[in-house]
Amino acid sequence: MKTYTYKKSVALFKRAAKVIPCGIYGHLSPAPLVPATDYPFYASRAKGARFWDVDGNEFIDYMCAYGPMVLGYNDPKVDAAAMKQLKSGNCITAPAPIMVELAEHMVDTIAIADWAFFAKNGGDVTSYALMTARAATGRKKIVLVRGGYHGVAPWAQAAGHPGVIDEDHSTIMYVEWNDFEGLERLVNEHPGEIAAFMATPYHHPTFVDSELPAVGYWSRVEALCKKNGIVLIIDDVRCGFRLDMRGSSEYFGFKPDLACYCKAIANGYPISALVGTEALKTAAAKVFYTGSYWFSAVAMAASLATLKELKRLKAPELMMARGKKLLDGMIDIARSHGYTLNVSGIPSMPSVYITDDESLMLHQDWCAECTKRGVYFTSHHNWFISTAHTDADIKKTWNVVDEAFKVVRKKYGM
Repeated sequence: MKTYTYKKSVALFKRAAKVIPCGIYGHLSPAPLVPATDYPFYASRAKGARFWDVDGNEFIDYMCAYGPMVLGYNDPKVDAAAMKQLKSGNCITAPAPIMVELAEHMVDTIAIADWAFFAKNGGDVTSYALMTARAATGRKKIVLVRGGYHGVAPWAQAAGHPGVIDEDHSTIMYVEWNDFEGLERLVNEHPGEIAAFMATPYHHPTFVDSELPAVGYWSRVEALCKKNGIVLIIDDVRCGFRLDMRGSSEYFGFKPDLACYCKAIANGYPISALVGTEALKTAAAKVFYTGSYWFSAVAMAASLATLKELKRLKAPELMMARGKKLLDGMIDIARSHGYTLNVSGIPSMPSVYITDDESLMLHQDWCAECTKRGVYFTSHHNWFISTAHTDADIKKTWNVVDEAFKVVRKKYGM
C-alpha cells in the first residue's frame, strides 16, 4: 500500500516559521503529531469526509477540523444558505434578521434554552457563562473538573503555562471527574461563595481515555447546585449535537442552567452560542460582552441551515451508528493482530488507544501509519464522526487499519 510524502507541506512550514509564531500555532500545530514527519501540515481543499493536502495526498478525515465539520466539508445546503446571506450582507452596522431566526430555532431545539447569545469561539461563550453566573449570584468562585478543557483564556489554562499568572486562578477550584463527594465537600467548605460549577457532559481530556458520568452523578450534581444557588454550566462545545439535538444534558438526563455551544453548530462557519434559562436572562443582559464580528450574518445563516439539516438527518443517531460500525470493525482487526484497541466515550466522538504499550509509542506509530496511508488519525485527542462518512469510507479505513497493524506488529512484535 502506497505511503505519502509531504515535500510541499514541509517547504511551506519552513516559510511560515519565519513570519508566524510556531509556524502553525494552537491545536493545529505539528507538535502533538507524532512523528510529525508522517503528517501533512497544510490542506489545499476539502469535500465531504475528505481533505487533500498541498502535496495532493487524499485523506479520510476523522478529526473533522477538530469538530466543526459535522455534515461534511462544503455541504451544499449550508454553503448555499451562507452565500445567499452574503449577497444581502454580512457584517453590517445593525444585526440582520437571521440572528432572530437562529435564536428562535435554538430555543425551539435545545431543551433548556429560553434565550441564545452568539459569539465566535467556544472560549468566548465559556468566559461569558462565568461572567453571567457571577453577575447572577454576586459570587466569585468557580469550580471546574481537573483536566477539563474550556478554551484558552488564562482562567481556563493550567497554572504555569506561559502568560498565565497565579492570580488568574485565584477564584478557580478543582475537583476530579465523577467525584460528587469532592464537589459536595468544596460546596460545604465555601458556603455562599461559589458562583458556578462548569464541566463537559462527559470527560474527554487529551492523552487519556474518555470517561462517561457515573450512574446518578449528574442528577446529584444538579440537585446540589440548585440547593446552594450555584449556576450549573455545561460546556457542550465539543459534544453538542453529536449526542442529542436537544443538548447533551438531555442525553444524560439532567438540566443545566447554561450551555455553551460551538464546533458543530455551523459546519465550519465561525460562530458560537451560549443558551440559558429564563432565570438567568436578566443577568446575561447586564453583562457587557461583544466583538466586532459577533453579529456577522453569514455564519448565522450557515448555523441555521446546519441545525435544520442535522435535525432532518437525525444526525446524532446516524453518527452514533456509523461510529459504532467503524469502531467495532477496528477492534476486531486489532484483535486479529494480537492487539487490544480500547474505545471510550461516545461513538460519534470516540477516544481510541492501543492498550498494549503504556508509553503510547506504539499507538502513536499506528496512528501515523494510518495517516500516511490516507486515513487521518491523531494519537492524543478524541476523533469525530460526521454524517458525511460513508460505508465506503469505513471499509477503506478498515483496510488501512489492517495494513498499519501489520507494520507496527513487525516493528514492535508481540
